[in-house]
Amino acid sequence: MNQLNYHHLRYFHAIAREGSLTKAAGRLNVSQSALSIQLKKLEESLGSPLFEREHKSLVLTEEGRMVMSYADSIFRAGEEMLATLQHRGGRYRNVLRVGAVATLSKNFQISFLQEALDDQDLEVVIYAASMRELLSQLKAHTIDLVLSNTPAPRETEPSTRSHLLAEQPVSLVASQGSKVDEGFRFPEDLQQVPIALPSLESNVRSSFDIMMERAGVSPLIAAEANDMAMLRLIAKETSAVTLVPPIVVKEELKSGELRELCQVPSLHETFYAITVARRYPNPYLKRLLDEQATGKP
Repeated sequence: MNQLNYHHLRYFHAIAREGSLTKAAGRLNVSQSALSIQLKKLEESLGSPLFEREHKSLVLTEEGRMVMSYADSIFRAGEEMLATLQHRGGRYRNVLRVGAVATLSKNFQISFLQEALDDQDLEVVIYAASMRELLSQLKAHTIDLVLSNTPAPRETEPSTRSHLLAEQPVSLVASQGSKVDEGFRFPEDLQQVPIALPSLESNVRSSFDIMMERAGVSPLIAAEANDMAMLRLIAKETSAVTLVPPIVVKEELKSGELRELCQVPSLHETFYAITVARRYPNPYLKRLLDEQATGKP
């Protein structure tokens, strides 16, 4: 069984941070050829390439992004250990590491983590990645929780728990420049009015498609996106009506840049915090989940 060489990992971390062998070699005060050899040894020991070349830059592969997340956690933990043992001062003494599914509403993330972000004694580190990558990091204890629109898959280990944080309505919204009038009729008008939808892997989209099929309506689909930030932009910049939870576009609704045409009946977006049982859980995590359970903001 291969042993992880942390010296090689430190070199990889520097290359990923700098984006090139030349800059990393200069920072580490080693030759570029020596650095390249050490990187190759790490890749061989892990059995995966960690970088791809694009033009003159080095870009992390999917495996490289995962290794970088682990490396960040490992070296940060080392710094925290030294700070604690040496009683060094510092603004942040505690860290909460949060993984967020890349498609999750940023507004919801900020709303859920607001108190943690305002806590001057706590540093919040947020990673965005796929569910598979995040669950792997959760299992390895390099993050404390995963925020997602869906619970953890059934095949995950029994110690994994999915906490329902919120269930929010889903609406059809339109820009002020849209020609959709106040007499918009749901769902029949969707056969003539272009609509932007979440992509097919979304639970909201699945439920919406079933609803349309039962109503005998074939929507005029103008766009699909798996990213809530992109749907928000489409809602603002196009004439299409857009299917989104209002929390995604709350500032635009408040300012009048967007208007809500209707809430879609019986359609909700869910938000989950996924955790795994630990012998030494992050104490702030329990506080965060307890406050959510008691309905505190």
